[in-house]
Amino acid sequence: MKYYIGIDIGGTNLSTGVVDDDCNIIGRSKIKTETGRPYEEVIADIIEGVELAVADAKISMDDVRWIGAGCPGTCNTETGEVEYSNNLRWNHAPLLADLEKAFGKKTYIDNDANAAAFGEYLAGAAKGAKNAVIITLGTGVGAGIILNGKIFSGTNFAGGEIGHTVIVLDGYPCTCGRKGCFEVYASATGLARMTKEALETHPDSKIAQLVEADGRISARTAFNAAKMHDVVGQEVVDRYIRALACGITNTINIFQPDILCIGGGVCNEGARLLDPLKELVARDIYSKNSAKNTEICICKLGNDAGIIGAAMLGKSVDGGILKSVFGKDK
Repeated sequence: MKYYIGIDIGGTNLSTGVVDDDCNIIGRSKIKTETGRPYEEVIADIIEGVELAVADAKISMDDVRWIGAGCPGTCNTETGEVEYSNNLRWNHAPLLADLEKAFGKKTYIDNDANAAAFGEYLAGAAKGAKNAVIITLGTGVGAGIILNGKIFSGTNFAGGEIGHTVIVLDGYPCTCGRKGCFEVYASATGLARMTKEALETHPDSKIAQLVEADGRISARTAFNAAKMHDVVGQEVVDRYIRALACGITNTINIFQPDILCIGGGVCNEGARLLDPLKELVARDIYSKNSAKNTEICICKLGNDAGIIGAAMLGKSVDGGILKSVFGKDK
């Protein structure tokens, strides 16, 4: 049995796993990212996370074939640099070189959403599709796009940044520098902001009771308030789903994939999120009269998709199912 290290560098956590040939995670670790810190501090934590995951799997680095890392932002798969990550505030970070230096193992990097899409494509909800889009709703909104069985990265490795398409002209500012980005409204961060704004306007809503009990506002607060038949909470949920549907409709109109999967903690709401979302998208997509339209579903692998996909970045799959952006297996 061969083993692979998968690192999912998120805006909230640095999650690392040891993955076997069957896409099973046999050891893992998680360390808080604490965005805004110097790159040198974060890479030190990433290295520690790898060591902890290997120890948890009860193997040694000698048993590891390669390391893969998924990172938010533009990851140059030729130079191994994270050229730009607005969420991490990295510019030309030598991620691949630093990991290879630390462990002496062949290392691959790609955008974190591409890695998550790779994981869902190989072992999750998009398995068997020819054209697929996987959208991750987390600190930001990431997307991995697979066209004709291959990851679409674009000429400059920045393809698939659906989160930074505008859905509200001159809307809220985004960390990328634009205003009104899909990410600002459809991310878990955006949902929490909407909930906070609603609380400030309606201090007597059930949102206030939940915040007092939980000690904080989360992406689940508005949904929980709505379940308590709170009108304000339901208004926040409706507004959020409308924004999400707008971005997803735009994405389907452009790519017309076989399947579009959404992932992230907010997807734990299941039908309360998915049913109204599907209704809005079905109403607005350009291809509404087609015999076959894009299936919308929730990702199956959850937070493990990024780990599994990153770990498998070095794989080349024969038969045209999905070829790694890195070319032939090394």
